Amino acid sequence: MRHAVIMAGGSGTRLWPLSRRKHPKQLLRVFEGKSLLRRSMERLLGLLAPGQIYVITGQDHLPMIAEELPELPAENLIGEPCPRDTANAVGLAAHLLALRDPEGTMAVFTADHIITPVEMFQDTVRRGFEAAEKYSDALITFGIKPTEPHTGYGYIHRGEKLADNVYEVRQFKEKPDIETAGRYLHSGEYYWNSGMFVWRISTVLDQLARHQPELNAGLHEVAADFADPAKSEAVFERFSRQRKISVDYALMEKADRVAVVEMPCHWLDVGSWTSLTEIIMPDKGGNTLAAPNVQLLDAKNNILVSETDHLLAAIGVEDLIIVHSADATLICRRQDAQRIKEMVVQVKEDNEGLYL
Repeated sequence: MRHAVIMAGGSGTRLWPLSRRKHPKQLLRVFEGKSLLRRSMERLLGLLAPGQIYVITGQDHLPMIAEELPELPAENLIGEPCPRDTANAVGLAAHLLALRDPEGTMAVFTADHIITPVEMFQDTVRRGFEAAEKYSDALITFGIKPTEPHTGYGYIHRGEKLADNVYEVRQFKEKPDIETAGRYLHSGEYYWNSGMFVWRISTVLDQLARHQPELNAGLHEVAADFADPAKSEAVFERFSRQRKISVDYALMEKADRVAVVEMPCHWLDVGSWTSLTEIIMPDKGGNTLAAPNVQLLDAKNNILVSETDHLLAAIGVEDLIIVHSADATLICRRQDAQRIKEMVVQVKEDNEGLYL
């Protein structure tokens, strides 16, 4: 059987003050009234039934996730005992799915992407499932065809063609400088690394055991006791000792065989407020408005965000990010968007409540 797992962990500190530890970015409703998580779920419906879709998230977020996705069975919501990065999230989900369907195939997606058009996404995922089932010894990743020399993404260098839009992977590349990114773009041999995958459950567990034996052994122990409430403390203690490492470093860059399926979609990793400029059409003054109630006077090239009807009014300002929440307001220059993480650290030290 085919399954899909949506990774919905993390708090999205660069989207503060709306994104908090108790209200993470995947649940923000500033994207045409739907959360990123809801969008992720809806992209998979039509490919898979709700019973084949799982979400892995922090235990504290489980009630919010259940409310956001009421069609998912309760047993399909996996609460990580504590954050231990994506290799442990993916590995735990794989071990738990193996207990239900050891011969199954498993796709992995994240809850902070916007991908259009949906029909093309679904066609590509179907091709990915078929590739994972045909090339059963391979881990399959999805590569986004680059549209610009982007320096913020990792890259995948494709190799020999296996089928239409399916290639062996030669190498994963780190985030490049602008000159290198330009060479990647013009060569036509590189994709943006999407962080989305599909593989046979038995294959990914075999590769984890081969390349990360200690991590895999720990996840096997955690999965065996995961559903037993009497063992919750032991599960937390064991999981908290797992090494924090991403799935790319732990597995994808070491795996015996990796293939890539080209995904010719518009893809955006929503990592900062400036990302909104790529998905929301600006007004005639170049302002990006992700708020229901805005009044502007001689304001240009600003980003204004709110989840409520609270009026945002701006006069004679340019190139600002203005974000309103119930208990905090952020104002900064667009060029300083990456410094929001610095501000969150400062807020955490001085006012823990505005960090939570």
